[in-house]
Amino acid sequence: MAGKQKKGSTRAPGLSPLAPDRAAALQDLVAQLAAALDGDQDLETLKGMVAGQSSDQTWDLHLLGALASIPHPGVPVLLAALFGASQDKPRRKALKKALHLLQTRGVPVAPDLLPREEAAPRQAPGRAAALAYVSQVLGNGERYVILEGSKEALGGNFLVARVSDREGIQECHLLSLKSRQRQEFWDHFRGQGLAEWATPPPTYAVRLLEEADALKPGAAGSSSYSSLKSRIWQEWGRPEETPDLETFLPPLPPPEQSRLLDQSQSLAQHPLFLSWLPGLDELTPWLNKIRDIQESPLVLSEQQRQARVGDVVEEAAGALYPLESRDLWGRRLLEMAYFLDLRGQQAEARMAQAAARDLAAPARGPLAGENPFLQALVWQSLKMAWEFLEKTQKEATSSPLLAPPTESLLIRR
Repeated sequence: MAGKQKKGSTRAPGLSPLAPDRAAALQDLVAQLAAALDGDQDLETLKGMVAGQSSDQTWDLHLLGALASIPHPGVPVLLAALFGASQDKPRRKALKKALHLLQTRGVPVAPDLLPREEAAPRQAPGRAAALAYVSQVLGNGERYVILEGSKEALGGNFLVARVSDREGIQECHLLSLKSRQRQEFWDHFRGQGLAEWATPPPTYAVRLLEEADALKPGAAGSSSYSSLKSRIWQEWGRPEETPDLETFLPPLPPPEQSRLLDQSQSLAQHPLFLSWLPGLDELTPWLNKIRDIQESPLVLSEQQRQARVGDVVEEAAGALYPLESRDLWGRRLLEMAYFLDLRGQQAEARMAQAAARDLAAPARGPLAGENPFLQALVWQSLKMAWEFLEKTQKEATSSPLLAPPTESLLIRR
């Protein structure tokens, strides 16, 4: 059995404390995981419980310490799935310590549980490790790339860049953060809805910066990046040292490709893809068409009605995601597949990879149908918009003083 935990046991020794609300959330999560382990839940279910909770390094280290106190044979496998691919030294060290503690408590740990470690990033003796963090790709093609290292390398210990796959480096700032400011730093992003971060090899993050800079050398943040480029390459590695994105992802046999492509529809409801939903202003023409179907004087069976709505959804997907934009959306999905892999969400990663491969395929014939992922994005956004408008209309009818909202709840960021 997972056993009961003492109150406050989620506090890992030597770590700065979490904020009270985060500490309470961690304690609740660990209790839920302990109960799920006792209930013999599968690994994907356990990972799903953690997904969306873990965000910054401090949280992950507290979580590692807390899970190490649960003497259950399923814990080592869960820890390896969550943090085994992590490249930064603090998480790797905490993971090994947690596995060692579990072994001392009689929990079996397979010798080949963790993948072989890659060579550590180059750094001078005594300097802080050169680390990299990336956010998810937002619906407008933007994401954050953060480099953390020694102040001797760049003159600050955090480089924060907002990059776009259409507009280049939009922002690039060098910060000097003290230990107590780091929590505020990550809380700032969490407040913007960016609660999940991945820690790729540093050269991967450098390549993202370099690709964005090459896309639009005159972008707002390019001059700041260019002034630091040589030092970044020296400390975090050169962009050409990282393999192509596809090499990070496993091959998908044809039967798996077909199955995962169908399952990719579920990604439209995944929290990391909510910003990919089209906005209300983009949906208006098709919302009107659905309203016409619902209010049609023709006597339609439910099957006929659903078929007509399906035609509208497919038409909207073709207009909102025209053929000339499919390569861009496919690239975003591949980047998200790798991000999900780094976050330990392999099932979702394979779905995103399958949807990306489908978008990269030759032009689809009419019999093949629309890309399931894009179609699901449109359907989910239309459904949310329809429900929102109906609720707004009812409230406006019940209260004539209630003004309609000026902003959509569906905003593609």
